[in-house]
Amino acid sequence: MTIWFATGNLHKKQELAAILSGHIIKIPAENGIDFDPEETGSTFFENALLKARCLYRLTGEPVIADDSGLCVDALDGRPGIYSARYGSSGEKKLDSRQRNRLLLGEMEGKENRSARFVCSMVLLLSEDQFYAVQETLEGEIILKERGGGGFGYDPILLIPGLDRTVAELSEEEKNSLSHRGKAGKAIAKLLES
Repeated sequence: MTIWFATGNLHKKQELAAILSGHIIKIPAENGIDFDPEETGSTFFENALLKARCLYRLTGEPVIADDSGLCVDALDGRPGIYSARYGSSGEKKLDSRQRNRLLLGEMEGKENRSARFVCSMVLLLSEDQFYAVQETLEGEIILKERGGGGFGYDPILLIPGLDRTVAELSEEEKNSLSHRGKAGKAIAKLLES
């Protein structure tokens, strides 16, 4: 089956393509579609559904969309749904490394380091027919970045049972443990049924 993935993030596409290996995954940017909907939802689920519906209206084919981010307990759940835009304002956009440094600066002196990645994923088959799953990856914010893999906040979220950051995991380990990997596997099971 050909499934559109409502993202411009090639890292996310690669992760999902590995999980849904029996399907063709297409993203808008690689197919000449201008796609950058405003994420106006107040939850990960609302933003995922919004993106799925926007892309479905452009393609008329099944769409998977996700909204994900890092929720830090000591920061009252921030950056949360604003994870990709954390610290940015107007034309000034921070890259991943700058966002990580900003977050680590906000965490200085905080004892509670618990945090989690959250991924809400929607499989939209028609305008009003969809499946949704939401998964997490629990961890702790470390003091400085570790690891060269992954992307985004991966170098600063430590998985306590493994004593490694998400950026220190192999691609296969990340796909089996991560919030997006678990959500993608749940969607894959739906597609098989």
